[in-house]
Amino acid sequence: MELGLERQAVIVTGAASGIGAAIARGLAAEGVGGLVLTDRDAGGLERVAGELGPGSAVRVVVADLGDTAAAASVAAAARERFGRIDGLVNAAGLTTRGSFETGTAAVWDQLFAVNARAGFLLMQAAIADMRGRGAGGAIVNILSMNAHCGIPELAIYAATKGAMVTLTKNAAHAHMADRIRVNGINLGWVATAAERRMQAEVMGRGPGWEAEAAEGLPLGRLVTAEECARLAVFLLSDASVPMSGAVIDLEQKVAGAI
Repeated sequence: MELGLERQAVIVTGAASGIGAAIARGLAAEGVGGLVLTDRDAGGLERVAGELGPGSAVRVVVADLGDTAAAASVAAAARERFGRIDGLVNAAGLTTRGSFETGTAAVWDQLFAVNARAGFLLMQAAIADMRGRGAGGAIVNILSMNAHCGIPELAIYAATKGAMVTLTKNAAHAHMADRIRVNGINLGWVATAAERRMQAEVMGRGPGWEAEAAEGLPLGRLVTAEECARLAVFLLSDASVPMSGAVIDLEQKVAGAI
């Protein structure tokens, strides 16, 4: 299978840990031409960049995507380092809890700024670069199964991911003739380091929460970051042409619907 990644320069957001870091590793393992890794965690970015090996062409950009200027800065860094943007993975996201009982305007604004507005602005910058060069490209948005419904305490988070599902399909159909492919992954429950802290410490479920959660799932385990990374790499690659406008569920149930 020809992936064609050696010719691509790809931006990955949220790359300091979790899903973003797994995708960065997956791309490097497949010989991607260049990587721009961005996150607000400078130390985490440096660790991930260091793991990718001396042969990897990597640019690290420390940025808070809640800042409206961040997307332009990240895009500019990609053009400066590699001369172009061939791919984008919107993996950064906040999972701050907020239900119809506990949600606030501040949480709404914070989540939409990072989870939806930043994704839109980065897609806008990537599409402008691709069209400006008369080149195609690929965008992958890491979405959530919560977009279908969402568990009660993630009502606001679910709304942000629902917005990104619509933007994924809108961009795909608006720019299909430009050979710009846009797809999404509705990711399920993944035991990343951040999720382990959230469940065990913040929500007080203790160290056994993952085993308890796994008991109620058909596969007897949670989805892994590496499984998401493999799918993201495929969607960025030539092997997935002409797929565009697809939103793929990567989970074992619909969160909040049962």
